[in-house]
Amino acid sequence: MNTQKSLLGAGAALAVGLLIGLAGSHRGQSVGGIALFLLLVLLAYIVQWAVFVPSYLNRTEDFFDLTGSLTYQGIAVLALILADQRDARTIILGLMVLVWAMRLGFFLFKRVRAAGGDSRFDKMKHDWAQFLMTWTIQGLWITFTAGAALAAITSGERASFGVIGVIGTVTWLLGFGIEALADRQKSAFRADPANRGRFITTGLWAWSRHPNYFGEIVLWTGMAIIAIPVLEGWQWATLISPVFVAFLLTKVSGVPMLEKAADERWGGQDDYEAYKRSTPVLVLKPPA
Repeated sequence: MNTQKSLLGAGAALAVGLLIGLAGSHRGQSVGGIALFLLLVLLAYIVQWAVFVPSYLNRTEDFFDLTGSLTYQGIAVLALILADQRDARTIILGLMVLVWAMRLGFFLFKRVRAAGGDSRFDKMKHDWAQFLMTWTIQGLWITFTAGAALAAITSGERASFGVIGVIGTVTWLLGFGIEALADRQKSAFRADPANRGRFITTGLWAWSRHPNYFGEIVLWTGMAIIAIPVLEGWQWATLISPVFVAFLLTKVSGVPMLEKAADERWGGQDDYEAYKRSTPVLVLKPPA
């Protein structure tokens, strides 16, 4: 990818994020004359760029996932601190973002350190423009995924938690549990020397080829459901959060990349082909 295309990609990622920032700010709270939601979006990008500089100079991706996790945590805490009013909905949404980011960030950071690096970055970390685009896209990822939760926290409206809140909470707990359990099962599988060179087909991985991604889509859907009662006007655009997560994981950087890598490694093997035929790509389905 040449420099011009990379910079255009970074610019597009910033522009789209700012559009969501403006939409999520509609009728929302302000701090010092600046819409609080937009301020949080800007901070998400600024943090990525700040860490990009030393990361590029040292040609390392070690802090990419950790920076994303800490950014989620930071803007969630800041949103709660700066919000004019805090109720059950704002506190629960803030804690959901915080807990999810802490768990996933620690898990990914530990995985990269154990592996000695992330092969996705082998080439791009030596190309400043492509590496910058990647960090900028992470800012967009944070903006899109946390958008509905942050819009609800910074909204000028307040409503009782109610049945919708309970439904959203149960949905989030289900998704979080699935993602955490799937990650734990795969880590344990990989840690066993007897499984070297094999693919996992046990636990939730017997129900889905990518149960962790299914869990992530479900948990962001839960947060969007909780946010619904206090969103107004253009803030409804932030409900794209779970749709964006699903699209990115199933069509762009998640499932397609892993399926391709798995096909290249195990394609043609009878046990692998049987596993693919009997196990859904995403949605959990108990084996017959």
